[in-house]
Order: sequence, then structure tokens, then C-alpha cells
Amino acid sequence: MEQLLRVQNFTVSRDGVAAGEDQSLERPFGTRIDPRELFTWAGATASWPNRTEPGGSRGLDDYFTRDFDHHIGAEIMGRNKFGPQRGPWQDHEWQGWWGEEPPFHTPVFVLTHHERPSFTLSDTTFHFVNADPATVLAQAREAARGKDVRLGGGVSTIREFLDADLVDTLHVVVAPVEVGSGLRLWDSPDDLRDRFHLEVVPSPSGVTHHVFWRR
Repeated sequence: MEQLLRVQNFTVSRDGVAAGEDQSLERPFGTRIDPRELFTWAGATASWPNRTEPGGSRGLDDYFTRDFDHHIGAEIMGRNKFGPQRGPWQDHEWQGWWGEEPPFHTPVFVLTHHERPSFTLSDTTFHFVNADPATVLAQAREAARGKDVRLGGGVSTIREFLDADLVDTLHVVVAPVEVGSGLRLWDSPDDLRDRFHLEVVPSPSGVTHHVFWRR
């Protein structure tokens, strides 16, 4: 069975921005972006992976958050999603945004020009790889043991894999906010129609789900 490369629950503003500029430890999404405005839809669902209390909504939005780890055997992410450090690693003690229980529960391949030793937190092992997208995807597929691979972001990483024509499906959520500047996934969802079918599904929560699958 084919192992898909999937983008899931990736959220952008109405003008296509997913992260602001000047990312820092205190502001993981950079300036000009309040992550609560982008991710309220997901945090309100019963199946949000970071939920610590019972409750939450069911319905369309919950369907997508519930699907986050379904048939996923590995993740690929860019270094910016792992953390705010740039250049050679100065602090190996700091091990990512997620604490001792990362939400991935699979091997994670972090794209970086500066490799460092792998390490494991709970049931997630982070590997740091300096390679082209096709090579990293081959490593992730092997680690996934027959399951699909999730492309977690950020924006530059997703665009890099799109440019290499390696992405099979995307689920992109458009939140009803305008940001104006920052790291932009697209000018319009129509930018991807040459390679993907597109289904657009509005949600009662106010976001719009865009589901792409390869032609």
C-alpha cells in the first residue's frame, strides 16, 4: 500500500499567513500573530491532542482533529517548528516546544543544516537531518513502517515539499482573521489547483476547511 505524505490541520489566516516574523521562545509564531486567533477552532474540539480536561465540541472540526494521528507513522518538520534557535546548536539541553510529552508519538525528522544527536522524549524520537526533501521522506517512510508520513510544517517546509511535488494530501484550515504580513503559504488556495483536487468546507465555528488531494 502506498505511504502518503500528508499535511494535516495546518492553519493559516484569511490572507494565507501561518507565522509572523521574528520568531522567539516567547512568541513561537512570531510577531503580528496571536496563535489563539488561528487555533481556537482546534482547541475547542474534544479530540484536540493537547486537551487536558474533558469536554470539547464534536462535529466537523473535531473530525479533523481526531484524524491527526490516524495511520501516521512518522513526521517531518522544519527547524523553525522545532524551536527558535538558528545556526549551530548552542543549547542541547533545550529539547523543543512540547515538554516531556510531545504530541507526535512517532519518529520525527527535523530538517536542519546543523545536525545534532537524536534524542527521545516519551514515545517520540527526534532525528536531525541535513538532506533534500526526497531523501528525508525516504527515511521517514522507512521509519513509519508502512504507515503514512505527516508533514508538520512550518510554511517554508511545506512549500519546499510542494515544490518537489512530494505532497499527496493537504488539509489546510483558513481562520477568519487578517494578518497582513509574515510567512505565507499561498496567495490563494487556487494556486494549487493545477496539481490537486480541492474541496472547500465551511465550518459553523467560522473557519473553512480546504482539503486537497493529488490529481
